[in-house]
Order: sequence, then structure tokens, then C-alpha cells
Amino acid sequence: MAFTKEEKRALIGQYENWLKDSRAIFVMTYSNMNMNSIDAVRASAREIGGELHVVKNTLMKIALEKAGYKDTGIFNDSSIVGFAFEDAPAMAKILNKSITDDKFFAFKGGYLDKEAIDTKQIVMLAELPSRDQVRAQLLALINTPATQLLRTISEPARGLAAVLKAYSEKQAAPAA
Repeated sequence: MAFTKEEKRALIGQYENWLKDSRAIFVMTYSNMNMNSIDAVRASAREIGGELHVVKNTLMKIALEKAGYKDTGIFNDSSIVGFAFEDAPAMAKILNKSITDDKFFAFKGGYLDKEAIDTKQIVMLAELPSRDQVRAQLLALINTPATQLLRTISEPARGLAAVLKAYSEKQAAPAA
């Protein structure tokens, strides 16, 4: 489908806005995808504040240049781009899961805060614990010393109480 110059300018502007608003961009190639699976991935991306779009490579390259990104040559063949507007690791998790489950995507590369990242780095980002998991781990780490201190302070009293109880039970036993 041929686009007019005006439509191309509008697409470049849209791509440029997505690039400027994104914390991370994940570029993938696709093949043999069906609409139900794509819609499921897009819905998951929207839930975490991201978007997934098929892009025109030549127009995306122009938008990259205008937005201040370095072209790393990943916009060739078919390209579908995941834009992470809020939570980059969560978006990477969603896309990585779709790659392993559905097998119609494959990472080509991406950008994290305008710096180019490769497929290995994207997978590492996807394997990071979620924000909620990190918060829970941090709270547990902060809480551990207080729990150990309380246990250390109360242990001598508990031991003394056990000795007194044993002694009182021994005294109460009748002599034979």
C-alpha cells in the first residue's frame, strides 16, 4: 500500500512521539502471526503502559534520526516495535514470554534510554524481578535485623522461664 507524502510525514511524527515518550524500545521481527495472539500481546502491553506496533522501516529510521537515536541497523525485514512508556522490564517480560510461547516474534535489538541494547540484554532485562518483588525483598531485608534483634533479646528470658518452670514442676512432684 503506497502512502502519500502527507501520510508519511504523519507516520514519522507519530513514530517520533513514541520514541520521545518511551523509556525503552524493543524491535522484533515477526512471521506467521495470528491476530488473536497479537491482540493478546498488545492488551498485555497496554496494561503496563506500553504499546506494540508494526512499523515501516524507512520511516522509522527517519524518526530515529529526528529523535536523537543512533541507527544500529535493526530496522530491516519486517519490524514490530514494543514501546515501553512506563516500565521497561515489564514490557521486556511480556515480549520475551510471547517469543517463548508463541514463537512468531524474535528480538532484533532495541534501545534503553536512547542507548542501543542487543537481544541478550533484552532477555536479561526480562529476567529481572518485577518491581513488586524487589520491594518485597527490600522490605524483608530491612525487617530481618529487627526480627533477629528481638529474638536475641527475648531468648535469655525464654530460657530462664523454661528453667523456672522445670524447677517448679520438680518441686511439686511428691517424694516417693
